Amino acid sequence: MTGDKRNLAVRVATSLVLLPLVLWLIWQGGIWFALLLSVAAAVCALELNLLPSNLPVALDGPKKSRSAVVEEIEELELESAVITGAGIVSVGGAFLIPLLGEIELGFVSSEAVLTAVLIIAFVDSLFFEEQLARSPQRVGLAVLGVIYPGLLLAALVRLRQLDRGEWWIIFAITVTWLNDTGAYFAGRAFGRRKLFPRISPSKTWEGAIGGAAGSILGALVVQHFWLPALPAWGAAAIGAGAAVLGPLGDLSESMLKRAFGRKDSGRLLPGHGGLLDRVDSLLFNAPFVLFCARLFL
Repeated sequence: MTGDKRNLAVRVATSLVLLPLVLWLIWQGGIWFALLLSVAAAVCALELNLLPSNLPVALDGPKKSRSAVVEEIEELELESAVITGAGIVSVGGAFLIPLLGEIELGFVSSEAVLTAVLIIAFVDSLFFEEQLARSPQRVGLAVLGVIYPGLLLAALVRLRQLDRGEWWIIFAITVTWLNDTGAYFAGRAFGRRKLFPRISPSKTWEGAIGGAAGSILGALVVQHFWLPALPAWGAAAIGAGAAVLGPLGDLSESMLKRAFGRKDSGRLLPGHGGLLDRVDSLLFNAPFVLFCARLFL
């Protein structure tokens, strides 16, 4: 089996293991679904704050006969040594934001969480960052860790609370996944003209067109069977919008990784890289689908 086929097999296996759990939590809704998004946001925030650490490079050395479990333990030890105080509050803030969309915690609000993270990140940089030039990066990544995965994933909590919210979640995931899938296969089969070589050399215009077709088709299928109150033209419009925003989300995350010399945001998901690598397109599509759902319904 070639390297590409092996990697594809690992990706499919990982998806098959996680998909039933995710679908079950979507159907449960409420606090369980919010907790799923909170954990996902916290993991993404951790990966984001660790981008400057360049851990994969640090782990690349003389090959030893180590198991995958040992390698993961070593990486966790390194991560615990380099995560900053600002990064820790960023992870905590990202966890709280989606949860606050489902439950009320008294005086704790999204604004209060963002304010606390910003102030603590500044104080942490002021006292513990030895290189003055890196202070803005330390503060910026901490705040971005809350807003980027935390605030954007929280849109899925609101989406789930709508009438037939479980199917709106499926709608958002479908247009995102079929866009990625259509772009991948169309790009491999017909890709010639580069879409954005400065950030992602593998993406092509032909792949983007194939992804748009997949996104619109998926939107129409979900609308026809499970969201009949949504007009077909509205579903197609949402699919077309997601075909633009999804790739922009993917390119934006690639921009961050390229800025720090990273290939993946992490190694949590075998064959997929980090969790942020898997949800980057959904992060941009989720608030867009929420806006459209409220607009059309």
